[in-house]
Amino acid sequence: MTVTAQPISAMPACSGKPTLSLVTPAFREMENLPAMYSEVERVMKASGIDWEWIVVDDHSPDHTWNTILQLSLRDARVRGVRLARNAGSHSAVRCGIEHAKGSAVAILAADLQDPPAVLPDLVARWRKGFRVVWAVRRSREGERRSTLALSRLYYWIMRHVAGMRQMPPSGADFVLLDRMVVDALGAFRESNTNLYALIAWMGFDQTQVKYDKQARLHGSSGWTLAKKITLLVDSLTSFTFAPIRWISFGGFVSTAIALGWAAVILRNAIYGHPVEGWTSVMLAILLLGGLQMIMLGVLGEYLWRALDEIRRRPRVLVEDQTFETEKRGE
Repeated sequence: MTVTAQPISAMPACSGKPTLSLVTPAFREMENLPAMYSEVERVMKASGIDWEWIVVDDHSPDHTWNTILQLSLRDARVRGVRLARNAGSHSAVRCGIEHAKGSAVAILAADLQDPPAVLPDLVARWRKGFRVVWAVRRSREGERRSTLALSRLYYWIMRHVAGMRQMPPSGADFVLLDRMVVDALGAFRESNTNLYALIAWMGFDQTQVKYDKQARLHGSSGWTLAKKITLLVDSLTSFTFAPIRWISFGGFVSTAIALGWAAVILRNAIYGHPVEGWTSVMLAILLLGGLQMIMLGVLGEYLWRALDEIRRRPRVLVEDQTFETEKRGE
């Protein structure tokens, strides 16, 4: 793809290895990215941090990729990758991390909900020796109550069901990682997982910085309810076998109830009072049948993810990238 717009003020690339690599997944973010770049450039210039910004276009249907190309011409520190198909934000972030060159890598959203002004605080904590620095939400502007309630429920499940006590109760997807953590992350090849839960699970010295999550600048979020449910299922199947243990417990309870009911039926039959009622029998059949279907569904989720890992399909396919474009002279 060729960009016709002329760069406003071409800037040289960072000499050597940048201190900080910023990784941003982008899906339908063509309006937000220019404002995001301006804010990042302002904050980084004021803090004196050497940086690069890797923007991964998750196969957006709009002109997001064209916007990234224009920004990369304007500033060589901006590098873009376009995925061949929509793979989801977590896979897009993993792709960006694999291309990052910095001594530390920060993950932040493209819609300015995660303000770049927080980055110097994260870097300051990292320079004190922490390997993982979470930017934890103190408040969330512009979010509906239903969204906030679902978010709290998700993080409660992750902390109390999946056992991920390291995850902040209010949630966090804005984080800075030391190069040691980034290199360790490369050893994990799962296709279906929660990246942020994986980072929390990995350990290392972790700390937090509080911030206020801003309202989205332009457009609407592509983070649908279906994607949230998928993330929850991926998170549970990746980090806990509790649902399978619940199935076993439910089976024991159902068996105990069935044996108790059988004893009641036998007693009534002996004393000449057989159980009557087609409705009660059908109710028991439907109840047990429903429980069995749920149990099979839970087992199927684990089985499908095991199959997905065995196939070893790549998490993402790259369609284009700005640094390859530069090499070709396009």
